[in-house]
Amino acid sequence: MLRILIVCRIHSGQISPFITEQVNSLKSLGIEVDYILVDQKGLVGYLKKRKDLLNKIKVYRPDIIHAHYGLSGLLANLQKKAPVVTTYHGSDINNRMVFPFSRICMMLSVYNIFVSAKNQKKSGIKKNNLVIPCGVDLNLFVPINKEEAKNKLKLDKNKKYILFAGAFQNQVKNSELAIEAVSMTPDVELLELNGYTREQVVTLMNAVDVALMTSFTEGSPQFIKEAMACNCPIVSVPVGDVPEVIANLEGCYISTYDPSDVAAKLKLAFDFANRTDGRKRIIELKLDTENVAKRILGVYNSIIPNSTLPD
Repeated sequence: MLRILIVCRIHSGQISPFITEQVNSLKSLGIEVDYILVDQKGLVGYLKKRKDLLNKIKVYRPDIIHAHYGLSGLLANLQKKAPVVTTYHGSDINNRMVFPFSRICMMLSVYNIFVSAKNQKKSGIKKNNLVIPCGVDLNLFVPINKEEAKNKLKLDKNKKYILFAGAFQNQVKNSELAIEAVSMTPDVELLELNGYTREQVVTLMNAVDVALMTSFTEGSPQFIKEAMACNCPIVSVPVGDVPEVIANLEGCYISTYDPSDVAAKLKLAFDFANRTDGRKRIIELKLDTENVAKRILGVYNSIIPNSTLPD
Protein backbone atom coordinates (compact mmCIF):
# COMPACT_ATOMS: atom_id res chain seq x y z
CA MET A 1 0.00 0.00 0.00
CA LEU A 2 1.29 3.44 -0.91
CA ARG A 3 2.09 5.60 2.11
CA ILE A 4 1.57 9.35 1.91
CA LEU A 5 2.65 11.79 4.61
CA ILE A 6 0.65 15.03 4.62
CA VAL A 7 2.41 18.15 5.90
CA CYS A 8 0.10 21.07 6.64
CA ARG A 9 -0.72 23.83 9.08
CA ILE A 10 -3.50 23.66 11.65
CA HIS A 11 -5.59 26.69 12.62
CA SER A 12 -7.25 26.77 16.05
CA GLY A 13 -6.44 23.10 16.37
CA GLN A 14 -8.17 22.20 13.12
CA ILE A 15 -6.93 21.00 9.73
CA SER A 16 -8.54 22.92 6.85
CA PRO A 17 -11.65 20.96 5.74
CA PHE A 18 -10.60 20.87 2.07
CA ILE A 19 -7.41 19.03 3.10
CA THR A 20 -9.15 16.46 5.29
CA GLU A 21 -11.83 15.87 2.63
CA GLN A 22 -9.11 15.35 0.01
CA VAL A 23 -7.28 12.96 2.33
CA ASN A 24 -10.46 10.98 2.97
CA SER A 25 -10.97 10.60 -0.77
CA LEU A 26 -7.37 9.39 -1.17
CA LYS A 27 -7.93 6.85 1.60
CA SER A 28 -10.98 5.56 -0.25
CA LEU A 29 -8.66 4.76 -3.17
CA GLY A 30 -6.61 2.45 -0.96
CA ILE A 31 -3.86 4.88 0.07
CA GLU A 32 -2.47 5.00 3.60
CA VAL A 33 -2.15 8.55 4.94
CA ASP A 34 -0.63 10.14 8.03
CA TYR A 35 0.10 13.75 9.06
CA ILE A 36 2.75 16.13 10.31
CA LEU A 37 0.88 19.18 11.62
CA VAL A 38 2.44 22.62 12.05
CA ASP A 39 0.87 24.42 14.99
CA GLN A 40 2.94 27.62 15.15
CA LYS A 41 2.85 30.67 12.90
CA GLY A 42 5.63 32.05 10.73
CA LEU A 43 8.67 30.54 9.08
CA VAL A 44 10.23 29.74 12.45
CA GLY A 45 7.12 27.79 13.44
CA TYR A 46 7.56 25.59 10.37
CA LEU A 47 11.31 25.13 10.87
CA LYS A 48 10.73 23.98 14.45
CA LYS A 49 8.86 20.98 13.06
CA ARG A 50 11.88 19.62 11.15
CA LYS A 51 12.90 17.26 13.96
CA ASP A 52 9.35 15.89 14.22
CA LEU A 53 9.31 15.45 10.44
CA LEU A 54 12.57 13.47 10.42
CA ASN A 55 11.38 11.25 13.27
CA LYS A 56 8.06 10.65 11.51
CA ILE A 57 9.80 9.71 8.26
CA LYS A 58 12.03 7.25 10.11
CA VAL A 59 9.06 5.49 11.69
CA TYR A 60 6.35 5.85 9.02
CA ARG A 61 8.63 5.53 5.96
CA PRO A 62 6.37 7.38 3.50
CA ASP A 63 6.66 6.83 -0.23
CA ILE A 64 5.73 10.46 -0.93
CA ILE A 65 5.31 13.57 1.20
CA HIS A 66 2.42 15.78 0.10
CA ALA A 67 2.65 19.30 1.51
CA HIS A 68 -0.16 21.85 1.43
CA TYR A 69 0.94 25.49 1.02
CA GLY A 70 4.41 26.73 0.17
CA LEU A 71 5.83 27.01 3.69
CA SER A 72 4.74 23.44 4.47
CA GLY A 73 6.44 22.42 1.24
CA LEU A 74 9.61 24.19 2.29
CA LEU A 75 9.59 22.22 5.56
CA ALA A 76 8.87 18.97 3.71
CA ASN A 77 11.89 19.51 1.49
CA LEU A 78 14.27 19.77 4.47
CA GLN A 79 14.94 16.05 4.06
CA LYS A 80 16.02 13.73 1.25
CA LYS A 81 14.37 10.45 2.20
CA ALA A 82 11.08 10.92 0.32
CA PRO A 83 10.01 12.92 -2.76
CA VAL A 84 7.80 15.94 -2.11
CA VAL A 85 4.63 17.03 -3.88
CA THR A 86 3.43 20.51 -2.91
CA THR A 87 -0.02 21.99 -3.47
CA TYR A 88 -0.26 25.81 -3.53
CA HIS A 89 -3.66 27.14 -2.52
CA GLY A 90 -3.42 30.83 -3.35
CA SER A 91 -2.20 32.83 -0.35
CA ASP A 92 1.24 31.25 -0.79
CA ILE A 93 1.33 32.63 -4.36
CA ASN A 94 -0.50 35.93 -3.92
CA ASN A 95 1.17 37.06 -0.69
CA ARG A 96 4.35 38.85 -1.77
CA MET A 97 6.04 38.10 1.58
CA VAL A 98 5.41 34.36 1.27
CA PHE A 99 5.86 33.94 -2.48
CA PRO A 100 9.71 33.91 -2.45
CA PHE A 101 9.63 30.94 -0.06
CA SER A 102 7.05 29.23 -2.25
CA ARG A 103 9.38 29.72 -5.24
CA ILE A 104 12.19 27.95 -3.39
CA CYS A 105 9.76 25.15 -2.55
CA MET A 106 8.75 24.84 -6.21
CA MET A 107 12.35 24.30 -7.24
CA LEU A 108 12.89 21.65 -4.57
CA SER A 109 9.62 19.71 -4.96
CA VAL A 110 9.47 16.86 -7.47
CA TYR A 111 5.94 17.96 -8.44
CA ASN A 112 3.91 21.14 -7.91
CA ILE A 113 0.11 21.36 -7.92
CA PHE A 114 -1.71 24.67 -8.32
CA VAL A 115 -5.40 25.10 -7.58
CA SER A 116 -5.88 27.63 -10.39
CA ALA A 117 -4.37 28.42 -13.77
CA LYS A 118 -3.76 32.02 -12.64
CA ASN A 119 -1.54 30.84 -9.82
CA GLN A 120 0.20 28.36 -12.08
CA LYS A 121 1.04 31.12 -14.52
CA LYS A 122 2.20 33.47 -11.78
CA SER A 123 4.51 30.79 -10.39
CA GLY A 124 6.63 30.77 -13.55
CA ILE A 125 7.21 27.01 -13.17
CA LYS A 126 7.31 25.16 -16.50
CA LYS A 127 7.98 21.51 -15.61
CA ASN A 128 6.32 18.86 -13.46
CA ASN A 129 3.22 20.78 -12.49
CA LEU A 130 -0.54 20.59 -12.91
CA VAL A 131 -3.65 22.58 -12.10
CA ILE A 132 -5.81 20.52 -9.76
CA PRO A 133 -8.39 22.49 -7.75
CA CYS A 134 -9.55 21.08 -4.45
CA GLY A 135 -12.75 19.12 -4.83
CA VAL A 136 -16.16 19.44 -3.20
CA ASP A 137 -17.65 16.68 -1.07
CA LEU A 138 -20.91 16.15 -2.95
CA ASN A 139 -22.15 13.79 -0.25
CA LEU A 140 -21.99 16.64 2.26
CA PHE A 141 -22.82 19.68 0.14
CA VAL A 142 -26.26 18.83 -1.20
CA PRO A 143 -29.34 20.89 -2.10
CA ILE A 144 -32.06 20.89 0.56
CA ASN A 145 -35.38 22.66 0.81
CA LYS A 146 -34.84 26.39 1.36
CA GLU A 147 -37.69 26.82 3.84
CA GLU A 148 -36.49 23.80 5.81
CA ALA A 149 -32.96 25.25 5.89
CA LYS A 150 -34.22 28.62 7.12
CA ASN A 151 -36.24 26.94 9.87
CA LYS A 152 -33.15 25.04 11.05
CA LEU A 153 -31.21 28.28 11.40
CA LYS A 154 -34.17 30.23 12.77
CA LEU A 155 -33.99 32.75 9.92
CA ASP A 156 -36.90 34.97 8.96
CA LYS A 157 -38.69 33.20 6.11
CA ASN A 158 -39.83 36.57 4.69
CA LYS A 159 -36.37 38.14 4.69
CA LYS A 160 -33.60 37.97 2.05
CA TYR A 161 -30.15 36.86 3.13
CA ILE A 162 -26.67 37.11 1.61
CA LEU A 163 -23.87 34.82 2.80
CA PHE A 164 -20.44 36.47 2.87
CA ALA A 165 -17.45 34.28 1.94
CA GLY A 166 -15.63 34.32 5.27
CA ALA A 167 -15.05 36.24 8.48
CA PHE A 168 -15.50 40.00 8.31
CA GLN A 169 -12.14 40.50 10.07
CA ASN A 170 -10.24 38.59 7.36
CA GLN A 171 -8.78 41.48 5.37
CA VAL A 172 -8.20 39.37 2.24
CA LYS A 173 -11.95 38.72 2.02
CA ASN A 174 -12.60 42.49 1.61
CA SER A 175 -15.72 42.72 3.76
CA GLU A 176 -15.77 46.52 3.42
CA LEU A 177 -16.81 46.18 -0.22
CA ALA A 178 -19.50 43.65 0.63
CA ILE A 179 -20.91 45.76 3.45
CA GLU A 180 -20.99 48.90 1.30
CA ALA A 181 -22.70 47.08 -1.59
CA VAL A 182 -25.27 45.48 0.70
CA SER A 183 -26.03 48.90 2.23
CA MET A 184 -27.25 49.89 -1.24
CA THR A 185 -29.58 46.90 -1.32
CA PRO A 186 -32.73 47.42 0.78
CA ASP A 187 -34.28 44.87 3.12
CA VAL A 188 -31.48 42.28 3.07
CA GLU A 189 -29.10 40.95 5.72
CA LEU A 190 -25.45 40.03 5.24
CA LEU A 191 -24.41 36.91 7.17
CA GLU A 192 -20.79 36.34 8.15
CA LEU A 193 -19.40 32.87 7.45
CA ASN A 194 -17.59 32.38 10.73
CA GLY A 195 -17.82 29.83 13.54
CA TYR A 196 -20.11 27.34 11.83
CA THR A 197 -19.70 23.56 11.53
CA ARG A 198 -19.46 22.06 8.05
CA GLU A 199 -23.02 20.79 8.36
CA GLN A 200 -24.24 24.24 9.34
CA VAL A 201 -22.45 25.75 6.33
CA VAL A 202 -24.42 23.38 4.09
CA THR A 203 -27.65 24.54 5.72
CA LEU A 204 -26.64 28.19 5.34
CA MET A 205 -25.88 27.81 1.65
CA ASN A 206 -29.32 26.34 1.15
CA ALA A 207 -31.07 28.95 3.28
CA VAL A 208 -29.62 32.15 1.79
CA ASP A 209 -30.63 33.86 -1.43
CA VAL A 210 -27.09 34.69 -2.63
CA ALA A 211 -23.50 33.70 -1.85
CA LEU A 212 -21.19 36.74 -2.11
CA MET A 213 -17.42 36.88 -2.64
CA THR A 214 -15.52 40.18 -2.77
CA SER A 215 -11.98 38.94 -1.99
CA PHE A 216 -8.85 40.73 -3.13
CA THR A 217 -7.15 37.40 -3.93
CA GLU A 218 -8.13 33.73 -4.06
CA GLY A 219 -6.87 30.53 -5.61
CA SER A 220 -9.79 28.23 -6.36
CA PRO A 221 -12.20 29.21 -3.57
CA GLN A 222 -14.04 26.34 -1.94
CA PHE A 223 -16.79 28.74 -0.91
CA ILE A 224 -17.85 29.19 -4.53
CA LYS A 225 -17.72 25.49 -5.42
CA GLU A 226 -19.58 24.50 -2.26
CA ALA A 227 -22.28 27.10 -2.96
CA MET A 228 -22.56 25.70 -6.48
CA ALA A 229 -22.97 22.18 -5.09
CA CYS A 230 -25.96 23.50 -3.11
CA ASN A 231 -27.33 25.28 -6.23
CA CYS A 232 -27.02 28.66 -4.51
CA PRO A 233 -26.96 31.82 -6.66
CA ILE A 234 -23.59 33.58 -6.61
CA VAL A 235 -22.18 37.08 -7.00
CA SER A 236 -18.40 37.31 -7.10
CA VAL A 237 -15.62 39.62 -8.17
CA PRO A 238 -13.32 38.13 -10.88
CA VAL A 239 -10.94 36.44 -8.46
CA GLY A 240 -9.10 33.12 -8.75
CA ASP A 241 -10.78 30.65 -11.09
CA VAL A 242 -14.32 31.89 -10.31
CA PRO A 243 -14.99 33.48 -13.76
CA GLU A 244 -14.16 30.20 -15.48
CA VAL A 245 -16.05 27.97 -13.04
CA ILE A 246 -19.34 29.92 -13.10
CA ALA A 247 -19.13 31.08 -16.73
CA ASN A 248 -22.59 31.32 -18.35
CA LEU A 249 -24.26 29.72 -15.33
CA GLU A 250 -27.71 31.24 -14.86
CA GLY A 251 -28.12 32.89 -11.47
CA CYS A 252 -24.37 33.46 -11.06
CA TYR A 253 -22.80 36.86 -11.78
CA ILE A 254 -19.34 38.41 -11.96
CA SER A 255 -19.04 42.00 -10.76
CA THR A 256 -16.26 44.57 -10.69
CA TYR A 257 -14.88 45.96 -7.42
CA ASP A 258 -17.25 48.93 -7.71
CA PRO A 259 -19.82 48.74 -4.84
CA SER A 260 -22.63 49.92 -7.11
CA ASP A 261 -21.85 47.13 -9.59
CA VAL A 262 -21.80 44.54 -6.79
CA ALA A 263 -25.18 45.88 -5.65
CA ALA A 264 -26.53 45.69 -9.22
CA LYS A 265 -25.38 42.07 -9.54
CA LEU A 266 -26.97 41.23 -6.19
CA LYS A 267 -30.25 42.62 -7.52
CA LEU A 268 -29.93 40.37 -10.59
CA ALA A 269 -29.41 37.38 -8.31
CA PHE A 270 -32.47 38.30 -6.24
CA ASP A 271 -34.52 38.82 -9.41
CA PHE A 272 -33.39 35.39 -10.62
CA ALA A 273 -35.39 34.07 -7.65
CA ASN A 274 -34.48 30.46 -8.24
CA ARG A 275 -31.81 27.89 -7.51
CA THR A 276 -29.03 27.37 -10.05
CA ASP A 277 -27.61 24.36 -11.89
CA GLY A 278 -24.33 24.80 -10.05
CA ARG A 279 -24.22 21.21 -8.83
CA LYS A 280 -24.55 19.95 -12.38
CA ARG A 281 -21.64 22.22 -13.40
CA ILE A 282 -19.45 20.85 -10.57
CA ILE A 283 -20.13 17.32 -11.81
CA GLU A 284 -19.43 18.28 -15.43
CA LEU A 285 -16.11 19.87 -14.47
CA LYS A 286 -15.24 16.85 -12.28
CA LEU A 287 -14.61 19.10 -9.30
CA ASP A 288 -15.87 16.57 -6.78
CA THR A 289 -13.47 15.09 -4.22
CA GLU A 290 -13.51 11.63 -5.82
CA ASN A 291 -12.36 12.80 -9.26
CA VAL A 292 -9.82 15.20 -7.77
CA ALA A 293 -8.35 12.37 -5.69
CA LYS A 294 -7.97 10.28 -8.83
CA ARG A 295 -6.02 13.11 -10.49
CA ILE A 296 -3.73 13.39 -7.48
CA LEU A 297 -3.29 9.64 -7.59
CA GLY A 298 -2.08 10.09 -11.16
CA VAL A 299 0.60 12.49 -9.88
CA TYR A 300 1.72 9.93 -7.31
CA ASN A 301 1.85 7.27 -10.04
CA SER A 302 4.06 9.50 -12.17
CA ILE A 303 6.55 9.73 -9.30
CA ILE A 304 6.47 6.09 -8.24
CA PRO A 305 5.38 4.23 -11.39
CA ASN A 306 6.12 0.79 -9.97
CA SER A 307 3.99 1.23 -6.89
CA THR A 308 1.02 -1.07 -6.31
CA LEU A 309 -1.55 1.68 -6.70
CA PRO A 310 -5.14 1.09 -7.78
CA ASP A 311 -6.01 2.18 -11.31
